[in-house]
Amino acid sequence: MIGSYIASFDSRLFSIGLADLRGAFSLGFDEGAWLATAAFGAQILIAPAVSWLATVFGVRRIFVVPSLLYASVSLFIPFVGNYEALLALHVARGLLLGLFVPATVMIIFRNLPMSWWLPAIALYAFRTPFSLNTGVSLGGFYAQTIGWQWMYWQDALIAPLMGVFMYLGAPHERVNRELLFKADWGGMLLFGTSLTLLYVGLDQGYRLNWLESGIVVATLCGGGALMLTFFLNEALVSEPWASTTVLASRNISLMLIATIFFTLTCISNTTLVPNFLATVGQLRPEQTGSLLLFYGTLPLFVLMPVCVFLLRRIDKRFVMMLGFSAFAAASLLGATLSSDWRLDDFVPVVLLQSIGYSFTFLTVIVFAVANLNPTRATAFSAYVQVLRLGGTQIGVALMGTYLRVREQTHSNLLGQHLGSGDETVTLTLNAWASKFSADDMDLGYARALSALSSATQKQAYVLAYLDGFRLTFWMAILGLVTIVFMARSPAGPFTPKGTEA
Repeated sequence: MIGSYIASFDSRLFSIGLADLRGAFSLGFDEGAWLATAAFGAQILIAPAVSWLATVFGVRRIFVVPSLLYASVSLFIPFVGNYEALLALHVARGLLLGLFVPATVMIIFRNLPMSWWLPAIALYAFRTPFSLNTGVSLGGFYAQTIGWQWMYWQDALIAPLMGVFMYLGAPHERVNRELLFKADWGGMLLFGTSLTLLYVGLDQGYRLNWLESGIVVATLCGGGALMLTFFLNEALVSEPWASTTVLASRNISLMLIATIFFTLTCISNTTLVPNFLATVGQLRPEQTGSLLLFYGTLPLFVLMPVCVFLLRRIDKRFVMMLGFSAFAAASLLGATLSSDWRLDDFVPVVLLQSIGYSFTFLTVIVFAVANLNPTRATAFSAYVQVLRLGGTQIGVALMGTYLRVREQTHSNLLGQHLGSGDETVTLTLNAWASKFSADDMDLGYARALSALSSATQKQAYVLAYLDGFRLTFWMAILGLVTIVFMARSPAGPFTPKGTEA
C-alpha cells in the first residue's frame, strides 16, 4: 500500500509543482515538459509487465532492492545541476516507481483472507482521489514553506519503510523457472515500447501542436506500428504473455470501456477545477488546496466505507451508476460557472466529485476482479496498467488541447463584437483611459486596450471551461450507458449478501 500511495502522490506533486521545479532547476518550458514526459513514460514502459515479473521472481525481489534504489535516486535528484543527468535520473526513478503499484492487488488476493479483500481494495482505491485532492495542498506547502526538495525527499524517507515491511512480511519465493523459460520477452518489449511511444506522442502533442510536429508524428506512427506488431506476436507465439482473449469477455470489455469514460469524466476534478482557479481566479496551489482538502479529501473517509457497505449488499452496477451520476451532476453544476466563481462556489461541485470517485473507482476494480478468470489475471493486469497510467495523463493532454482550441475559438468570436470604432467600445476605452492615467491619455489608452484584451481573454477562458464541464458531463452519460449493457457478475467472494442465488 505504501508503494501505491507513493506512486499516486509522486504523479500529482510532479504535475502540480512542475512550474516550481522548472524554476529550481533553471529549466525552460520545453525542458520541463520533456522532464515530465520522461518520468511518466518510464512508468508506462515497465508497469504492464510487473505482475508477470512478480509471479516469476516473487514480490520480495520486485520491491525490496528497488525501494532502496528509488529512495537513493529521490534523495540525490535535488542536487543535480546538469539537465541530461536530471533527465536520466527521472527516467530511472520512473522505472522504479512503475514497479510499485501493479503488484499491490495481486498481493491482496494472495496474502489476505477472503473476508479482507473488499476493505483492502477500498484502501487501494482510496489512494487515487486522496492523492489528487491532497496533493494540491501538499505541493503548495512544499514549494512555499519547507522547500521544493521535499517533493523528492518525502519518498526518500518513506520508500525504505516499504522495503523493510516487504522484507519482513513477504514470503521468500523461489524463481518460477518454468515461466521464466517460456517468457514472451518480445511481447513484453513490444507492448511496453509501443505504449511509451504513444504516450510521448499524445503528451507532447498538446505542446507541439500535434501533426505539425515531426516528433509527434514519428512517435504516434511508431507506437501504432509496434502495437500492431504486438497483437500479431500474441496471436502467433505458443505462450503469449498478454493474450488478447482476456478481452473477449463481455463484462471485462465493457468494464474497460467504462473505465475510459471514468478517466475522462474525473478530469473535471483533476484538471478543470484547479486549473480554472489558477487561470481565471489567479490562485496558487496552496490557496486552492484547502477546497480540495476539506471537500474532496475528508469526505472520502466516510464515502469509502459507505461504498464498501453498498457493495456487500447491492449489485455492483447500481453502485457504479451512483458514481457516474454524481460526476454528471458535478459537471452540470460546473457548466453554470462564471468569472466571479471562487473557492466557495466550487464546494458542491467538489463534494459531488468526491462521491463520484468513491463510488466509481472502487466499484470498477471490484467488478473487474469479480468477472475475471483467475488464470488470465496476469494478462489482464497488463491492459489495466495501460488505463491506470496512460489514461489519466492522455486524458489531461487531450482536455488541455480541447480547452486551448475552445479558448481560441471564443476569443475570436468575442473579438468580432469589439470592433474598432464601435461606439460602446470607444466609450469604454475612453472611460478606462481617464482612470488609468489622467495626465497622459496615450499611456492611459494603451493601458485601457491591455485591460480590455485581458478581460476578453478571461471571458474566453470561462467559456472554454464551461465547454470542458459539458464534455465531462457527456462522458459520464456514456459511462452510464455502458453500465446498462453489463451483465450480472458471476457468483463469488464479491457477490452481495442475499443475492447468492
